[in-house]
Amino acid sequence: MPRPSPAAPRRLAALALGALLAGCTVGPDFQAPASPQVDAYLPTMDDATAADAGQRLVAGADIPAQWWRLFRSEALDALVRQALEASPTLAQARARLRQAGEELNAETGGRLLPSADANLSAARQKVDPSAFGMPVAEPPAPFTLYNASIDVSYTLDLFGGNRRALEGLGAQVDYQRHELQAARMALAANVVTAAILQADLGERLQATRELLAAQSRQRDIMRQRLDAGGISQADLSNQELLVAQTQATLAPLQYQLSQATHQLAAYLGQPPAALSAPPLRLADLTLPPDVPTGVPSALVRQRPDILAAEALWHRASADVGVATANLYPQFTLTASFGSQRTRAGDLSDGVNVWNLGLGLAQPLFHGGELRARQRAAQAAYDAAAAGYRQTVLDGLRQVADALRAVQTDGAAFQAQDEAWRRAAEAERIAQGRYRAGGISHLSLLDSQRQLLETRIARSAADAARYADTAALLQALGGGWWNEAPPP
Repeated sequence: MPRPSPAAPRRLAALALGALLAGCTVGPDFQAPASPQVDAYLPTMDDATAADAGQRLVAGADIPAQWWRLFRSEALDALVRQALEASPTLAQARARLRQAGEELNAETGGRLLPSADANLSAARQKVDPSAFGMPVAEPPAPFTLYNASIDVSYTLDLFGGNRRALEGLGAQVDYQRHELQAARMALAANVVTAAILQADLGERLQATRELLAAQSRQRDIMRQRLDAGGISQADLSNQELLVAQTQATLAPLQYQLSQATHQLAAYLGQPPAALSAPPLRLADLTLPPDVPTGVPSALVRQRPDILAAEALWHRASADVGVATANLYPQFTLTASFGSQRTRAGDLSDGVNVWNLGLGLAQPLFHGGELRARQRAAQAAYDAAAAGYRQTVLDGLRQVADALRAVQTDGAAFQAQDEAWRRAAEAERIAQGRYRAGGISHLSLLDSQRQLLETRIARSAADAARYADTAALLQALGGGWWNEAPPP
C-alpha cells in the first residue's frame, strides 16, 4: 500500500477549509416557471383568421418594438418619441432601477467581502500599579496613549444567508427592470390611445355642431309652417326638444376633448397650456392590415407585468432562505493589528499590538420569533406564487378580450359604414328631389340629420378599431424584446 505524501494532509486541510468557507445554501432554489401549454387565446374563434373590414390577425408573427409605427403616422410617431424622452413616469422608473442596482452593489460588497476599518485615537490615561497588586513607591504620572490600528472582520456565510439576501436583491433589480419596461409599454399605449380619443372626440364634436345647425334650421322652418298653420304646436315643441338635447351634448363633448388633450400633455411631460402639437385626425392614421399576435405559450416571457411578478416570486423564495439561515449559527472572524505608543511620532515604529479571534453566535431562545419569521417567509412565498399565476391568467384574459374586441370591431364598423353609406345615398336622392321640387326643405334637412348621426356613429366605430388594435398590441407585450440594445 503506497504511503501518503507529506502534502496530502495539507491538501485535505485546504479542501476542508474551502468547504467550511463555502458552506451550504439553505432554502428553496428558485426555478423559473415553465411556459403554460396554451395553443390559442380564444376557445371558440381562431385568432389567426381574418377579421372583418380588411384587418387580419396573424398568429405566430412577432411584434415590432415600435409597434405604434404600424399605424403609419409620422405625427403619432413623434408624439410617442416625445413621451418616451420626456415623461417623468419613465424618469422615476429609471431612478428606481438605478437605486435597486446600487443597493445590490452595496450589499454585495458588505456581505461577500471582509470589512476593514482604520482607527486613530489619542487618550490621556493614568495607571495605578497598586490596583493590579504591584505596589510602587510613587505612581507614574499621567500619560497620553496614541493608537493606530486596522480592524478586519468577516462573517462566514456557512448556511447561505448572505447569498440568499443578495439573490433577493438581484430579483428586486429584475423587478424594477421589468417595471421600467412595463412603464414604457403602458406610456406608448396611453399616448396612442389618448391621441385616437382626441381625434375621435374632435370629429364627433364637429359632426355634432353640424347636426345642431341642421336641426336648428329645421326648427326655424317648422316655426314658419306653424305660423302658416301647416303643423301643430306639438310638432314644433318636439323639434325644439331635439335641438335642446343636441345642444346639451356639446358641453360634455368639449369637456371630454379638453380632458383628452390635457392627459396627452401629461404623457408628453408638458403642462396642458404648453401643448403645441395639433390634434390628430383619424384620417391621418392607417389601420394595420396585418396585426401580429405572437405565440400564446410565449406570453409569459414577453409581458413585463408577468416577468415582474416572477421576480417578486423569486425575491420571496430568497427571503425563505434568509429566514432559514437565521436559525443556524453564525461564525465571525475578527483581526486587529496596530501600534500603541506614548508618543505620536513613534506610531510608525512597527506593530506592537494585535489580536485574532473567531466568534460564534447561535440563537437559543427568541420567543419563537425566528421560526415565526420563517413561516411568514414561506407564506409570502406561497402568496407570490399565487400572485404570479393570477398575473398569467389576467394577461391571457386581457389578450383574449383585446382579440375579441378587434374581431367584433370590424363587424361593428362595417355595419356603421353601411348605415352611413345608405344615409349618404338617401341624402343625395333627397337633394335631387328637393331641387326638382318633389320634397320639402324639411324633408331634406331630415335626411341631412340622419346622415350626420350615422357619421358620428361611424366615426366612433372607426376610432374603436384603432384603439382596440393598440390595446391588443399592448396586451401582447409591446415588442420590447425586439428593441436594439443600447450603444
